[in-house]
Amino acid sequence: MNIALLKALCETPGVPGNEHRVRDLITSEIEGLFDEVRTDPMGSLLCKRNGTGDTPTKIMLLCHMDEIGFLVSHISKDGFLYLNPVGGFDARNLFSRRVRVCTDDGDYLGVMNPGGKPVHIASPEDRKKVPQVTDFFVDLGLGKKAHDVIKVGDFVVMEEPLIEIGDKIVSKALDNRIACWLGIEAIRALGDAGRGAEIHVAFTCQEEVGLRGARTSAFAIKPDVGIGIDVTLSCDTPGVPEKDVTTKQGEGFGLHVRDSSFIADRALVKEIEEIAIAEEIPYQRTMLAAGGQDGAAAQQAAAGARAVGIVVGTRYIHTVTEMIEKSDLQAALDILVAYLKKF
Repeated sequence: MNIALLKALCETPGVPGNEHRVRDLITSEIEGLFDEVRTDPMGSLLCKRNGTGDTPTKIMLLCHMDEIGFLVSHISKDGFLYLNPVGGFDARNLFSRRVRVCTDDGDYLGVMNPGGKPVHIASPEDRKKVPQVTDFFVDLGLGKKAHDVIKVGDFVVMEEPLIEIGDKIVSKALDNRIACWLGIEAIRALGDAGRGAEIHVAFTCQEEVGLRGARTSAFAIKPDVGIGIDVTLSCDTPGVPEKDVTTKQGEGFGLHVRDSSFIADRALVKEIEEIAIAEEIPYQRTMLAAGGQDGAAAQQAAAGARAVGIVVGTRYIHTVTEMIEKSDLQAALDILVAYLKKF
């Protein structure tokens, strides 16, 4: 398992609308894997592997590049940075974080905290208050000099490295650099097999703010089959009722049946399930009551497509401690390769 590539992907900053660094990393990694590579006007990286025959089945893997983060919205007179979120944050996970502010001319490390009194001088009522995401600010340690190097619109990500603990991988941005890793490694593992299909791997932009890059990419490609590759919840942890667990880590990839953005094609779900059983690839069916993923964009593009999700159960999503089980990631890779080899 190429952990070094996953580490590089996760630690490369890229929030919605600012995926260029991730795109550049992927472009360097996929050299020789595809017959055609281009960047569309929105910034998604569209990669095509030609199929044989007059009308090969057109399969699209959708792998979004962006991570949740922030854009600088205001710089105070004293040099504190205020932020607008791009993606969904729970403010309870933002206290006392180290961050990276990314500019065209270089990056600056800083710390994020909410406005208000520290614990030593806070009243009991102060301590009960949970700030809003927009109450947090970034301190670069530069004071008023921040005005010389930071602009409104510069982007901010959490500053955390990928680590391995036990059988797990922990990192920020596993949502959704996991999919970027799978999109690359599946084609690498496929070799010369699967040439009966025309395979498109779309490394899409701006998923975290509404599947935007996936919509334009899928409309351009018009796939017959769309596979949305993403993370999903793994709430197999204390404090969560059994009915809300969604997936359990170590029990295989998630065969995604439904969320609030799409309902998977029944026949395609059954087909992938049968392959998983025949190949002894562990899997679990999964549904989400809320949330969406890029497979929905493929399903609804132009005249429509058959679509399904292949997902990896992830604990603590949208935090710097996103956690996956290595065997679940391997199972997701195995099912993608096994499905594509059919063609």
